[in-house]
Amino acid sequence: MIKVMLADDQMIVRDGIRMLLEIDKNIDIVAVAMNGAEVLDLLNQSVKIDLLLTDIEMPGLDGISLISQVKAIDTDIKIIVLSMHNDLSYLGESFAQNADGYLLKNCNVDELLFAINHVMQGGRYISTELSVNLADLYYTNQIALAHQSLKQDTEFSEREIEVLQLIGEGLTNYEISDKLFLSKRTIEGYRQSLLQKTNSNNTATLIKFAVVHGLLNCTSK
Repeated sequence: MIKVMLADDQMIVRDGIRMLLEIDKNIDIVAVAMNGAEVLDLLNQSVKIDLLLTDIEMPGLDGISLISQVKAIDTDIKIIVLSMHNDLSYLGESFAQNADGYLLKNCNVDELLFAINHVMQGGRYISTELSVNLADLYYTNQIALAHQSLKQDTEFSEREIEVLQLIGEGLTNYEISDKLFLSKRTIEGYRQSLLQKTNSNNTATLIKFAVVHGLLNCTSK
């Protein structure tokens, strides 16, 4: 049986979460609190819990500040932040204070129960929505870093970037020459220059290189 304490200053939220959790016969809601101070009082009164589900914004002692204080009382207590904030900064602050999980309040009951069981088995859990945001942020940062590294090592002219954009759109040499009012031979020269500068063997490799390094998002050097 998992002994759980709920901390949220809104009664309707506490009651709603309680109703959802009571569906699982392996979960026992042993205490509720309106803020961080009440949580600490209950723990100091020897209320034994395995897991604390806490909101962030509560009067007095907020949820993030509460995390480290609960861990100081008992490091074995697992803590999942249940918040309306999908800002990654709140996620970062929570885990910096040794939270075991971070869920958004719009999660469904299946995710809530999965997160609780995952954390109780020693894992850490991040809301599905925030996990996707983190993956997007990581990919964007990797593209930016790759693009920055490329800019330091390779110089592209404005016209080369323009031709590369059109190659990425699938245009042939003839179509590009017609669009840019340049000769087909000139476009072939630009294409060859791009292949050499990017060490690409063919157009497919060139386009892959451009995507990885974020070049298709550029309009000019």
